[in-house]
Amino acid sequence: MHKRRRQHVELNPKLGVLKEVLYILIGSATVALSFNLFLLPNKVASGGVSGISTILHALLGWEPAYVQWAFNIPLFIAGVIFLGKQYGMKTLIGTLFLPFVVYLSRNLEPATLDPLLGSLFGGIGVGLGLGITFRGNASTGGTDLAAQIVNKFTGLSLGTCVALIDGLIVLSAAIVLNIESGLYALIGLFVTSKTIDLVQVGLGYSKMAIVITNRQDEVRQEIFEKLDRGVTKLSGYGGFTDDERPILMCGWIRLSSQN
Repeated sequence: MHKRRRQHVELNPKLGVLKEVLYILIGSATVALSFNLFLLPNKVASGGVSGISTILHALLGWEPAYVQWAFNIPLFIAGVIFLGKQYGMKTLIGTLFLPFVVYLSRNLEPATLDPLLGSLFGGIGVGLGLGITFRGNASTGGTDLAAQIVNKFTGLSLGTCVALIDGLIVLSAAIVLNIESGLYALIGLFVTSKTIDLVQVGLGYSKMAIVITNRQDEVRQEIFEKLDRGVTKLSGYGGFTDDERPILMCGWIRLSSQN
């Protein structure tokens, strides 16, 4: 009995690691396919190493997968040197696997040649893939690591560092390619960030109603009987008259279905 329990405890961490690796592989593949189907054919350089590879492909014809490996691997090594070994094997998997899928899928037909559709659906796909990868407690490396290195040595917030680096890439697209490419890249970047939030947080939301009334007993009874919600009674004062006024606060939350 004890032996079986010990084996079960030993298997659980292994299953957890396997699940995280699966998240990384699926997430990286989703990002790579979104890149080849939507972003690259429409020259949408919406930040990150993929954005750099899009610009270099448009200018010089360089293979995007090679460019991504050329940036990702040194950035990963720099991350380990300057930030420690916490990135480990899982981030290395994403760093190597994403360009590998980009290379394998390089000859796929574009899903659309409309830059607006490309930036929208490419942004959704990249955000979905990154969100899945983050759920595996890893990242795909690239400019995320660069941002963390800049954050460590400059004191700027991590969000500011990410925005600066991605902003420079988008600005480069606008200068090197054209203004429209830069604007589409901004759309893709915005959609990506919102999709990541959706994957990470889900569709959960909360609402709260504050009722200021002199008929608090009647309102409270209606909330109890018809809405089946709890009520918190507060005290407040009118801003103009300074008279004491009762306040009823009723709130509820709907959690997402994610674990």
